[in-house]
Amino acid sequence: MLTPPTSASPLRRAGFRWFFAGQTVSLLGSSMAPVALAFAVLDASGRAGDLGIVLAVRMVPLLGFLLIGGAVADRLPRRAVLVVSNLGAALTQGAVATLLLTGHYALGTIAGLEFLNGLLSAFTTPALRGLVPELVPSDQLQRANALLGTVRNGSKVLGPSMSGLLVVATGGGAAIAIDAFSYLLAAGCLWRLPSRASTPPGSGADPAGAARRHLARDLREGWSAFRGTGWLWPVTLAFCGLNLVQTGTWQILGPELTARAGSAATWGLLLSARGAGMLLMSSVLYRLYVRRLLAFSQLMSMLVGLPLLALGVRLPVPWLLVIAFVAGTGSAVSSIGWDTSLQEHVPRRLLSRVAAYDDLFSYIAIPIGQLSVGPASAAFGPYTATTVSGLASVAFAALPLTLRSVRRLPHSSPEQRTSEPPTSEPTPATAPGSR
Repeated sequence: MLTPPTSASPLRRAGFRWFFAGQTVSLLGSSMAPVALAFAVLDASGRAGDLGIVLAVRMVPLLGFLLIGGAVADRLPRRAVLVVSNLGAALTQGAVATLLLTGHYALGTIAGLEFLNGLLSAFTTPALRGLVPELVPSDQLQRANALLGTVRNGSKVLGPSMSGLLVVATGGGAAIAIDAFSYLLAAGCLWRLPSRASTPPGSGADPAGAARRHLARDLREGWSAFRGTGWLWPVTLAFCGLNLVQTGTWQILGPELTARAGSAATWGLLLSARGAGMLLMSSVLYRLYVRRLLAFSQLMSMLVGLPLLALGVRLPVPWLLVIAFVAGTGSAVSSIGWDTSLQEHVPRRLLSRVAAYDDLFSYIAIPIGQLSVGPASAAFGPYTATTVSGLASVAFAALPLTLRSVRRLPHSSPEQRTSEPPTSEPTPATAPGSR
């Protein structure tokens, strides 16, 4: 059931305004960087293998240090973690841009800098997901995440095209330099956040030595919270399966099959249609309240597999574009609904660690799926492999809805005017969904 919310806008809060401004510039810069980096490395080296190495060495530390990043974000002031990580990203991307702009490309140096960038992202991601509940009350979380989702999805539409124009006009180094500058601006905005809202409850000041001694305990506590929350881990495992069967197929077979259906430009149109659906639904969720937000978002996530089904059964291009738009709406609801549910129901002092476990288990299957696409396509044909991947994506997304803990998890209504996040421990698996 959908009803209009009556809560005030999160933008009325100065802390969230600065955070929103920082995310806007950072996301726009980050959306330009992949296209620019790809063309810059290919132009400088002439070898696709170099690009594969650069992308892989960035992913390895991101996955390897996520849990540590979550523990650090729960123990130290999240504002400080984000300022430092954004300044570090500004330096690494700035160095990459300098090498490319001056014609001093070297695979080892670029790969090393991207390794550092991935390492910094492992600390940034959990801290970002834990910071929003510190800036807005619980009844404004959905609206805050919808605003952030609108910027994120808008940047996915504008960023790649802007980057493409810059690459044609000046080369990839300029777009990466803009990405570096966006991190610098984001760090300045984050520095303006209120310090009282940046320290996780119960963490306090902790010397570096004590933080190291307690790291293992913090990770165990985060794991206990993750596996003991009856609605949380089933959804995470479902998205692990979804990423396993969908992401690689979409990235690798999607461009090939859309070119067969229309032309090389069809893939870009498909991505734009999907981005437009995500952008529209992010805006809609700013105004609409959903009583069972997690169940609704999981239901909508079933739409994400539809474009693969459409490609697999060889639908004509107009239908592909419509279905990609519909899938984009489902992707936006899934992302916003999940972030909001975590922030409403996981205690703030555990939020970054729980989010880190969620990210790790959700993303760890992506490289496995990417490596499996080629053999599956060769064995069964690209259309059959894509159809099966689409069906499996829908099935994985639907599985959590068989659990009452997922279907019945409540969403804070506009009338629940509490400015404090939940303080109770995560609900054990024996009694999921209640608080």
